[in-house]
Amino acid sequence: MSDKNIYVPPKVWQWDQESGGKFASINRPISGATQDKELPIGNHPHQLYSLGTPNGVKVTVMFEELLALGLKDAEYDAWLVDIGSGDQFGSGFVAINPNSKIPALLDHSTSEPTRVFESGAILLYLAEKFDAFIPNNPSERAECLSWLFWQMGSAAFLGGGFGHFYAYAPEKYEYPINRYAMEVKRQLDVLDKTLATREFLSGDDYTIADIATHPWYGMLVSGSLYNAQEFLDVTSYHHVIRWAKTIQDRPAVQRGLRVNRVWGDEKRQLRDRHDASDFD
Repeated sequence: MSDKNIYVPPKVWQWDQESGGKFASINRPISGATQDKELPIGNHPHQLYSLGTPNGVKVTVMFEELLALGLKDAEYDAWLVDIGSGDQFGSGFVAINPNSKIPALLDHSTSEPTRVFESGAILLYLAEKFDAFIPNNPSERAECLSWLFWQMGSAAFLGGGFGHFYAYAPEKYEYPINRYAMEVKRQLDVLDKTLATREFLSGDDYTIADIATHPWYGMLVSGSLYNAQEFLDVTSYHHVIRWAKTIQDRPAVQRGLRVNRVWGDEKRQLRDRHDASDFD
């Protein structure tokens, strides 16, 4: 590496330029609202404000799975949050999620509306509210929650680490790509060895652990994330691929993957979701 490529950190970091790459214009070192903008409210108890990214998909799949069980009280409106336009910095969104990240949920079925932010927290909230997709047995529940929080802690290395430097950074740098590729492959190996002994992450049953993990690692091995399947040799993770296909064959998952999606194949897009007929 030549001297001109060596970065010498200043004594105090200053925000004096965009960070570069895709999404650079929405990254900033401060929090809070930048504009007054109220959120729309639909007719259903659950108002979801999101985008069809892996974290957003977790929640729309969860709602569709609950509805597939016949739980009519799980009806929801899903409103698109255009992060490229800065919707997440509107006052209404920040009131639900001070962290300005999707997804964010407002449950109007409680005496006072209940806000829930962070995708893992939303999955756990809904699972407990409807007593679905989470085991009741203490040991099995602990296993499920362990994998749920494994995903919440691990995906930053896949998305903010590998995904950023491999797919979105303005230039390709060997060190960060190699560092995060190594970690993602280690994570895939953890999943593969676990799924060699069980059908789903926490055992024989499909749970919120699978709902949380599939949009990241299942979509990665399926070729729908970062276009890195050859680079990461994902075909070597046979058990992860089997698990991903099993989940992707579920009708509720197929519906959930469409919600708040505004790119790619038009037949797989659904900007906002207010009723089951929206999928027709």
